[in-house]
Amino acid sequence: MSENLLNSIIDEIESKIDSSNTDPKVENSWEVFYLWDGVANVSGLRWVAYNEVVEFESGAKWIALNLDTHFVWVVVLEWFNKIKEWETVKATGKTLEVPVWKEVVGRVVNALWEPIDGLGDIKAKELYPVERVAEWVMARKSVHEPLETWIKAIDALVPIGRGQRELIIWDRQTGKTQIAIDAILNQKGLGVTCVYVAIGQKEGKVARVVEELRKRGAMDYTIVVTAWASDPATMQYLAPYAGCAMAEYFMYNGQHSLIIYDDLSKQANAYREMSLLLRRPPGREAYPWDVFYTHSRLLERSAKLNDEMWVGSMTALPIIETQAWDVSAYIPTNVISITDGQIFLDSNLFNSGQRPAIDVGLSVSRVWWAAQIKAMKKVSGTLKLDLAQYRELAAFSQFASDLDESTKAQLDRWERMMALLKQNVYSPVPVTKQVCAIYAWAKGFLDSIPVNKVNKFEEELYAKLDEEKTILEDINKNKMYSDESVSKLEEIIKSVVEMNK
Repeated sequence: MSENLLNSIIDEIESKIDSSNTDPKVENSWEVFYLWDGVANVSGLRWVAYNEVVEFESGAKWIALNLDTHFVWVVVLEWFNKIKEWETVKATGKTLEVPVWKEVVGRVVNALWEPIDGLGDIKAKELYPVERVAEWVMARKSVHEPLETWIKAIDALVPIGRGQRELIIWDRQTGKTQIAIDAILNQKGLGVTCVYVAIGQKEGKVARVVEELRKRGAMDYTIVVTAWASDPATMQYLAPYAGCAMAEYFMYNGQHSLIIYDDLSKQANAYREMSLLLRRPPGREAYPWDVFYTHSRLLERSAKLNDEMWVGSMTALPIIETQAWDVSAYIPTNVISITDGQIFLDSNLFNSGQRPAIDVGLSVSRVWWAAQIKAMKKVSGTLKLDLAQYRELAAFSQFASDLDESTKAQLDRWERMMALLKQNVYSPVPVTKQVCAIYAWAKGFLDSIPVNKVNKFEEELYAKLDEEKTILEDINKNKMYSDESVSKLEEIIKSVVEMNK
């Protein structure tokens, strides 16, 4: 071989070596090996992360949840019926994100943040991850601002603060959802953006809730995220996290948000279904071992941020449905241990006509007076303890054939307070008016009024206070009533009492 030919061959080899790609991009894809009940077993899908979104050849999107040695187990998000075995699957390198923007307010979306209200597509400028690590303790501030629900039994007995997690718990059909909806309705004009997450609910119930919110103008500051009972278990599992991402957006932008999880019992059931299909080992009540972490990493994201961290807050009202009053079951005890307080309802109170049917003896708020204005602290200081003692005394009096006069007078007095705490749905009472009504009871002005006229007294008192605005303005401005306001208030109370004797 001639020397020139050899040199040309060497030059060609060197040029090919120099132009070759030493870092080729290998597409991370393989095939569906097995498919059943919303779960797919994919073989050969390497370099995929936990909770990563994977795309199927048919366009469906799923999430990788089990990473085995030779297989990856993914669960359905959408289009399960279009997927077939041996279909190509591709990893996207992204975790699930949802669009966030103030224009999303007023919309009804599913867990993937796709609109289901027929009002067109959602155009958002930012994406927030569905899963996010909760803010560390140094970025938080202790709860000190009240989140006023304008529900007398809550604001006076189990107050809620901005950034708190207050659980609403009891059996079905005891008014849990209604308390949450009233709390949303009563945020109108208070600068709080609300997110209502419906998990595993019937479509008709969600439609009625949305219609009620729209009718009363609450959709102007509310977002509804829903995963219906007919949706895959994955959607019911992801819905609370998607709603939480939206509420976090407002918190991180220096605003206040309130999120309702209705309810986490159904989310736990959906997660149990997913875990059993993924062949994870079952634990207590067949729930997976990490179901506690599922709820804790969700609820811990609620916080009141400090002044250096945008000052915003996210308040959570999770709902748990018990079975036959069993609060010692696995999921209720888990969520009770995570939250900052619990509102226990009572079936007997509900059936007797006491609405909202809050059991004041069991209910507790762990931030307590930090979430109340000074005026409410003063008039309701021992109210909760005394009401709990009244419940015990009333139960004992059912078996007593004869009661002394002082005991009868005490029972009669507390029956007036129970009547005062009754509140119809969609009937908000501002905290300033609540203070005046409880003050009238605490000072004994209601002792001469028949129990059946307490609510009439209350309505007339509020009407008089609307006429004499200086009392409410004083309490609203200073968070406490002055001596001058007290004298005016007592004059109004006495005049209303005389009309109802």
